[in-house]
Amino acid sequence: MRPEILARITAARAARDLSDLARQAVGTTAESISPTERIQRSRQLRQMANEYVDRVVLGEALAGADWLEISEALNRRDSKTVEGEYADAVADWSALPGDEADAEAEGVADLDDWYARHREDHDPDLEKPVADLLNRH
Repeated sequence: MRPEILARITAARAARDLSDLARQAVGTTAESISPTERIQRSRQLRQMANEYVDRVVLGEALAGADWLEISEALNRRDSKTVEGEYADAVADWSALPGDEADAEAEGVADLDDWYARHREDHDPDLEKPVADLLNRH
């Protein structure tokens, strides 16, 4: 399996986890907790959002996107710096052994099922948005 597809699957997993945590944050809005705990929870959301962005960037880089385009999308000026920040991850994912790649690809059906359960009318009308990645060549 191509490394960019694996990165996109892990990005989908990160998006799912972020969505679940955000929904829980809404559910705890009236909860009586300390300011420290409320701030720590919100920071966890920010960290997860950053992880999601990193996975998306990784997938695009592995698919051959130009670092200038990636840098502009990140609102960053120096594409060489951005490329350097992701160089290790790109190299690691490019050389991912087959058994590790298989482990990263697990749960595709679960992601599609999660999407189907949470999909709203304004969301893309796709039956298998993650599994469809596996059909790309």
